[in-house]
Amino acid sequence: MGSINKILVPVDGSVNGCKAVDEAIAFAEKCNASLDFVYVASNINKDIPSHLVFDRIWEKIPENMKATRHVETGNVPKAILKIADSEKSDMIIMGSRGLGLFKGALIGSVSQKVVEESKVPVMVVK
Repeated sequence: MGSINKILVPVDGSVNGCKAVDEAIAFAEKCNASLDFVYVASNINKDIPSHLVFDRIWEKIPENMKATRHVETGNVPKAILKIADSEKSDMIIMGSRGLGLFKGALIGSVSQKVVEESKVPVMVVK
């Protein structure tokens, strides 16, 4: 694995998503990396406006850290992988389970799909 300069962090407002944000910020500080946050609007989270999720995140980001927001719609894993590719992410850090319907699973279906199909390393936070 080469140097980590850009980290993609999918966010959905869930507890594990918030833990992933904290881990990503700490990791980015150590690597001097920038962060890309992506919120994918879907049927599951349609009642949570992206600005509410991003507002909570932006309160945590250190002043000297570069961070960007992205909002996508559609199939969540595909949208995450598309952004990772288009933004040339070196790594993805995401929560193990979000706001999905099957909260009993060890690893969520979205994170599992991203792990399986990602071209870059994925850190799953629980």
